[in-house]
Amino acid sequence: MAELENIQNLRENFKKQNKSCFILGASGATGKELLKEILKQQLFSNVTIIGRRKLTFEEVAYQNVNQQVVDFEKLDEYSAAFQGHDVGFCCLGTTKAKGGADGLVRVDRDYVCMSAELAKAGGCKHFLLVSSSGADKHSIFFILKIKGEAEVKIEELNFDRCTIFKPALILCEREESRLLEWCARKILGCLSHVMSITALSVPISTLVRAMVNNAVIPSDKKVELLENKNIHMIGNQDETKTS
Repeated sequence: MAELENIQNLRENFKKQNKSCFILGASGATGKELLKEILKQQLFSNVTIIGRRKLTFEEVAYQNVNQQVVDFEKLDEYSAAFQGHDVGFCCLGTTKAKGGADGLVRVDRDYVCMSAELAKAGGCKHFLLVSSSGADKHSIFFILKIKGEAEVKIEELNFDRCTIFKPALILCEREESRLLEWCARKILGCLSHVMSITALSVPISTLVRAMVNNAVIPSDKKVELLENKNIHMIGNQDETKTS
């Protein structure tokens, strides 16, 4: 992408537009890292996090972050929280082990889609969703089927621009214990030093940089589906330029 060669200029031009954004799922691993990256780059004039509880921050960098507490079971009553944002980042997600099958459907599909609907009605132009590699509404795997259904519904909302990130295994440290995922992270983390595994995993820092970079890079595509390889390319652009 020719635009990637001018990422620094694009960031500066983006800042001048005084855009606002919201983040859904800022209490999770990806959402936390995304919020940190957004504040680090200072791209938005206004940053709001929308979630089921208020978060506590000690760092000075977070002092101007707005917080909107909502009840996702009654989301229609909180449409005001989604008003007036140019860009929306959605990192909502749970696990079948944590929320059960019903909980996974509610969070990964229903909450995500209801939030996207309110965001669109509230004036959001660019909606960025973290989904999963292999997500497909026809998948035989339950979680991938649910995430695939969410992707389809969001595409149908017809945002000015919609970007769906489909990462493979996200390499990060989570607060909750996931034994198999922990083992996979350790193995892939070691392998990454001796071989390219961009098709199998992505560091969380690379994913969130890809999300933020994508937000500032102009595109004439209404819907962008970014697979793991694309996420690596966009997220590592800064490293490519400085290496």
